[in-house]
Amino acid sequence: MHREFLMGNEAIAMGAVAAGVNLVSGYPGTPSSEVLETVSKHRPESTYVEWSVNEKSALEVAAGAAYTGARSLVTMKQVGLNVASDPLMSLAYIGVKGGMVVLVADDPGPISSQTEQDTRHYAAFSKLPCFDPTSAQEAYEMIQEAFVYSERYSTPVFFRPTTRVCHGYASITVKDPSEYTEHHPEGFQKDSSKWVIFPRLSYQNHKLIEERNVRLAEDFSAYGRNHIFYETDGIFKQRGIASGGISFTYVMETLTQTGPLRLLKVATPHPFPEKLALEFLTGLDEVLCIEELDPVIERELTYLCGKYHLPTKIYGKLTHHVPNAGENTQDSVRQNILDFLKDSPEDVLPASASTYGGHAFPDNPPALPVRPPVLCAGCPHRASFYAVKAAMKGRKTIFCGDIGCYTLGNAMPLDMVDTCLCMGAGLGIAQGVGHIEPDTACFAFVGDSTFFASAIPGVVNAVYNQADMTLIILDNSTTAMTGHQPHPGTGRTMMGDIVEQINIEAVLRGIGLKTVETIDPLNHEAAVACVKQTAGKPGVKAIIFRSPCIAVTRPSGSMHVASGKCINCRKCIRELGCPALTIENGTISIDASLCTGCGLCSQLCPADAIHVDTDVEHISHDTEASKGGNGHE
Repeated sequence: MHREFLMGNEAIAMGAVAAGVNLVSGYPGTPSSEVLETVSKHRPESTYVEWSVNEKSALEVAAGAAYTGARSLVTMKQVGLNVASDPLMSLAYIGVKGGMVVLVADDPGPISSQTEQDTRHYAAFSKLPCFDPTSAQEAYEMIQEAFVYSERYSTPVFFRPTTRVCHGYASITVKDPSEYTEHHPEGFQKDSSKWVIFPRLSYQNHKLIEERNVRLAEDFSAYGRNHIFYETDGIFKQRGIASGGISFTYVMETLTQTGPLRLLKVATPHPFPEKLALEFLTGLDEVLCIEELDPVIERELTYLCGKYHLPTKIYGKLTHHVPNAGENTQDSVRQNILDFLKDSPEDVLPASASTYGGHAFPDNPPALPVRPPVLCAGCPHRASFYAVKAAMKGRKTIFCGDIGCYTLGNAMPLDMVDTCLCMGAGLGIAQGVGHIEPDTACFAFVGDSTFFASAIPGVVNAVYNQADMTLIILDNSTTAMTGHQPHPGTGRTMMGDIVEQINIEAVLRGIGLKTVETIDPLNHEAAVACVKQTAGKPGVKAIIFRSPCIAVTRPSGSMHVASGKCINCRKCIRELGCPALTIENGTISIDASLCTGCGLCSQLCPADAIHVDTDVEHISHDTEASKGGNGHE
């Protein structure tokens, strides 16, 4: 054993490697993406890793591996689980042979997602076990245990870290490579009575699942990570707190200030550890539940109080003692606990409860600055949006957006995203509007990665049902928002193989599109002309705006403003919104540290006052230079 300073996602990945995982598949989505990437860096030669085309495909690949007895891991974020839910629900009835962990990273806040959905509900809905880690260290250890439970009960299991577990860093104890488990699958055994999902089999397996979950609830009551911490000095002997996930960590930090309470830690919210929870509730008058996102623990404890006629009052999100939306923080949890204890009949709060680290909390701390996300300086998506906007000026239009960097095209002054629902939905929305409002020019924007993930069926639907719309594919040669992962159009895989690129134009023509144009959006005049010509044609047509992400291939040089020529009309700022364009001392200036030299502003300038500054040099950088991102897939 040794210690390493790791991100939570890195710890989860190293735990999976230590457990002998044989296959890892997934689709990128913050906050889950680093798990698969870390496995790829540290995997044994025998471990297979892939970025799948979407979450549904990823889960099916992992299921196939688990059918052979292999240990498999599939990674995604919470909205990605919606895409994978079809095979998941059936897989819950079929079961697996090898350990299969379905890692779904939830995003309270939401910080980088469309929804605040809670994967613990999916666990109950699908009747699958769920593991909910509280820290990077526990996540490292718990995922190894999750594989064991999966194999013990022949079922896939959920592993549900949240953003602060995924992206927090800690010094943790990990195994040496010599201590890793070596897992050797025995291979797929043909048995249609087990692996083919007929209605009669589903009925029989449903009964077995219900019986299994009763046993699992008993098992989880003895599982060491579900635990009751008893108060040691009896200050608040009539009150308790129930928590799980990162919220439990916040609770533990707060209790060092308030004094101990009886505390229930729930590491497996489904099946709920009923026996342990009853032991916790015995003798308590009131319990405060602190959890993210929904009142899962709260509902379970309320149900148990009713089932066993206990007098304990349960407080939490349902009673509005804890906020029912947004993520918990150390400060919010501390305040929730102080409010819960301030009218305690047993005793007064310790003096330390009003301070933290020896310092009193200010009554009105200063607000954090608001920094809305924007398209990067030089982003080709800005040029694409602006070309369509210029070409369609004066016409009745709708611009249906999608999930990715280009969602930021909604910001002023571009204002080019009228709708955004989920991945690939812009195509269907554009079709629906067009069928009702035939006088509206309908556009659907989608990125290259999202095109492969979820947009192709929408194009097929449009062609088959004779829609009249223009598809805009923003091809920047990467999955930019989630950290520049490869996709089928990049020509490389996570295994390091160079493969044939899947040609988007060929796919569109194969579907039946007659008009498919490819243009560089940074050539503004040509891009505008292309949009005008293409959008005027009937039926389904497509324009591929192809220009690499500036974090992948950054142009050399920077633009500068010739002050003697600038007429201070500010058209560049008013119409583009590029963060490199600023106003200094009342005149237009370009921040050379941000400018990539894309040249779009120079093509708009009516005074020809913006030119390339040949004295400024930039160093090109590759995909590793800009990790992170803030969105789904």
